[in-house]
Amino acid sequence: MSTPKRSSLACALVALVAAPGAAGELAVEAQAGYFQMAAGNSASAVFGSSGAGTFGGAVRYTFWRGAFVTAGARTFSKEGERVFVASPTSPVQKLGFPLSVRLTPIFVAVGYRLRDGKLIVPYAGLGGALTSYKEESEVAGETFNEDHTDGGFLGFAGVEVGRGLFRVGAEAGYTTTSGAVGLGGVTKVYDEDNLGGWHVVGKAVVAF
Repeated sequence: MSTPKRSSLACALVALVAAPGAAGELAVEAQAGYFQMAAGNSASAVFGSSGAGTFGGAVRYTFWRGAFVTAGARTFSKEGERVFVASPTSPVQKLGFPLSVRLTPIFVAVGYRLRDGKLIVPYAGLGGALTSYKEESEVAGETFNEDHTDGGFLGFAGVEVGRGLFRVGAEAGYTTTSGAVGLGGVTKVYDEDNLGGWHVVGKAVVAF
């Protein structure tokens, strides 16, 4: 093979190897916003409302023409009290014993960023989630703990603004779980086995 041909082949190989690296972008996100439980009747009975603040973070890698993978976690906690509900249509009887709940979905997802590299970048994605559920209550001086992890799915869409190192964004999404019982057993009364819910968060993003 002649020298010019060898040089051309070497340049082509270098370009092929370097292209994915040039296209890749690593980003770290801090997130904070609002989470509303899907088990709305159960949450309202125990807490008086179904939503509260949430915060967390994620790492994202954009690897090809706007396609990306992301992994992260958010946490949500709420304080209420144990209740007795005979049936879904019965009145809620407050028992006066404190009950606290913490939900932490840990997720991995894939998605696509439209107009990647522009000032305003919409995006959407789908993935799986493992939601850690921790419940603690006290009845007549005795402490009761419930701790389990349930699998489910995650869907989300959002927008990111900025092209430099520091950016901002906003996102809305929904997380599901399957077959979960919680909130002092109240979810079983209302037949609400999804301990996931909606999230709306703002983002601070650092991209490399």
